[in-house]
Amino acid sequence: MAPRLPALESFPPLRAWQRKAMVEYLRRRTEDFTAVATPGAGKTTFALRIAAELLVDGTVEAVTVVAPTEHLKTQWAEAAARVGIHLDSAFRNADVHSSTDFHGAVVTYAQVGMAPHVHKRRTLTRRTLVILDEIHHAGDSRTWGDGVKAAFEPAVRRLMLTGTPFRSDDNPIPFVEYERGGDGLLRSRADSVYGYSDALRDGVVRPVLFLAYSGETRWRTNAGDELAARLGEPMTQDLVAQAWRTALDPAGDWMPQVLRAADARLTVLRNAGMPDAGGLVIASDQQNARSYAKLIEQVTGEKAAVVLSDDVGASARIATFAASEQRWLVAVRMVSEGVDIPRLAVGVYATSASTPLYFAQAIGRFVRARRPGETASVFLPSVPHLLGLASEMEAARDHVLGKPKDREGFDDDLLERAQRDEQASGELEKRFTALSATAELDQVIFDGASFGTAAQAGTPEEEEYLGLPGLLTADQVSMLLTKRQAEQLAAQRRRTATRAAEPAAEASAPPAAPMSAAQRRVALRRQLNALVAARHHRTGQPHGKIHAELRRLCGGPPSAQATIEQLEERIATVQTL
Repeated sequence: MAPRLPALESFPPLRAWQRKAMVEYLRRRTEDFTAVATPGAGKTTFALRIAAELLVDGTVEAVTVVAPTEHLKTQWAEAAARVGIHLDSAFRNADVHSSTDFHGAVVTYAQVGMAPHVHKRRTLTRRTLVILDEIHHAGDSRTWGDGVKAAFEPAVRRLMLTGTPFRSDDNPIPFVEYERGGDGLLRSRADSVYGYSDALRDGVVRPVLFLAYSGETRWRTNAGDELAARLGEPMTQDLVAQAWRTALDPAGDWMPQVLRAADARLTVLRNAGMPDAGGLVIASDQQNARSYAKLIEQVTGEKAAVVLSDDVGASARIATFAASEQRWLVAVRMVSEGVDIPRLAVGVYATSASTPLYFAQAIGRFVRARRPGETASVFLPSVPHLLGLASEMEAARDHVLGKPKDREGFDDDLLERAQRDEQASGELEKRFTALSATAELDQVIFDGASFGTAAQAGTPEEEEYLGLPGLLTADQVSMLLTKRQAEQLAAQRRRTATRAAEPAAEASAPPAAPMSAAQRRVALRRQLNALVAARHHRTGQPHGKIHAELRRLCGGPPSAQATIEQLEERIATVQTL
């Protein structure tokens, strides 16, 4: 017997962007509609409301949802059932037909890619709405893309959803429309866009503070050479990769110190109005994940939940953690886009994967707001590429076809290659062994700006930032960081005045050593942020927009990555605005 149609009055009230997008959808009534909305904005609720509208008015008879992972199949089915739409999350390709007990089914892109003919037959049998969740995954492989296109070409309606629409390859995404720009390149076009900055303004998502930790790292090559580097300093790509991997080594001091700081931040949030706040460590591999879980138990005295892969039982462990008040979860890629654990408020980015797409998906786990004032804090290595991604979190990106490809960040394969120091002959491969790594708070990144000075782990200076109030609006976060920046500058001026007033005899002592490049960059970042804050107070422009304008005028990367010369140029420029 066919299930009852959903009752539209049972749906929760829609947010403003959802209502606007729904009106646009119902006005157009086109076969294809692409909605881009930042993680945490409510794409699932929007899509299910569209599905209900089309089922009730008879436009479609069935709904198929295509999701990236097995875990998300269950999540979609549960969310749909709450509003009266019954989807079979256990459908297998071998079943061929969907049971008439359901309005439709939830499948994965992999399922469709393996047997597109099965899903085409299902689509032809009943007038079908296909919801393609995180549609960019259809470009992950030829098989998936071709399978999705073949299976769902006959659908009456197709609704494409994504929170991260950009890709770094030239694989076109099925059913997404591309438009040629003035530069001759094709760019994806969305019918509805609701970005992170929009959602932050509306209080739909949390403001995210990035706490970047640098430190000294040492490692040894198989040839016996010992190398040392400081995270965050300019160096070659292979040295960045080796220093990064050394910092993430569970046997060093960097990870324990960062985990201790992250847990202290989690305690502050729990005491400040988020009593169930949880933390997530994103690890590169299973071995490190288990080691990090042991470190967390040593630091906190409480066991961490561990989810290693998308295998049997992983979904249940995530659901158990989401419903509990356990402090920490450690995962390897499993807790990615779409996985909904709203209480996650502290993250440790302890993975070497850093493509823009993966970074955006990972940070999306922490932005889901439940009540006004909640903030999120993400701890990450002070690696130039990561700092750039953190500074540009609010930037909207489209999928661009035909663009010359510069290597964007690292992925695990690239890092594995980068950490090999090969002889010119290519016959001898040398791997490195991590020796030690220490951590210190390098900077706090918020709204595209960089705040703070270097502070050793465990010092009062670090505690000032770890102790930031847990319930703050985005404007309050910016105001508080700016105020602390001003206090640091005032303290620095007082110290300078005190030194100038010292007796002449002391003045004849040998001059102080000149500042290192790292110290100069910190001082220039402070000066630039103070000037930007002053302009903000004069004009009312957001800090991020002022920084973006300086980048437009002067060129170069975000201030967290900028060179000394670039910072000096921006300081001179902002003084003339």
